[in-house]
Amino acid sequence: MSFGSPNSPYGQPQDPQQGYGYPQQQPGHPQAPQGVPPQQGYGYPQQPGYPGYPQQGYGAQPSYANWGQRFLARLVDMLVYAVPYILIAVGKNTPILSLIGFIGLVGLFVWQVIMEGKTGQTVGKKALNIRTLKEETGQPLGGGMAFVRQLAHIVDGLPCYLGYLWPAWDAKRQTFADKICGSIVIRNQG
Repeated sequence: MSFGSPNSPYGQPQDPQQGYGYPQQQPGHPQAPQGVPPQQGYGYPQQPGYPGYPQQGYGAQPSYANWGQRFLARLVDMLVYAVPYILIAVGKNTPILSLIGFIGLVGLFVWQVIMEGKTGQTVGKKALNIRTLKEETGQPLGGGMAFVRQLAHIVDGLPCYLGYLWPAWDAKRQTFADKICGSIVIRNQG
């Protein structure tokens, strides 16, 4: 008796295209090996739930940040931005102070956008223990989408600042900018 013969006690013969011990496939009918769950490829929707957020059970919804937490985080961010604004205002008669304030303001904005894109948190959100994530995946937005979200806040202010008030009664606590960009703001666990 030789290895690979039909009477072999070691199982089915090895086929280099199928691998050892896998059942024979019929032409045109691919089979997955038994005991191996089917894998989802690119373009398939992900399982429900938020993979970037610790779950209490399969498909558990995150705890959304309330309007007060979001407002206080924004207030802290505005206080951080006040420092370069003060330099610009004080430096109206001193062009170098105005320039330093302007460069500081632009640099602070870029840094805040990058941090929100990478970690989901600005200085204010970190202070209030909340973060911005993609609603679909539960992962941070990324720098580009964080910038687009900041631009989309223009829409929040257009109809008498209604978009900024919207999280007070919205089921997912989203502003108009969040709805446009597909983002949510959640409370951190722990």
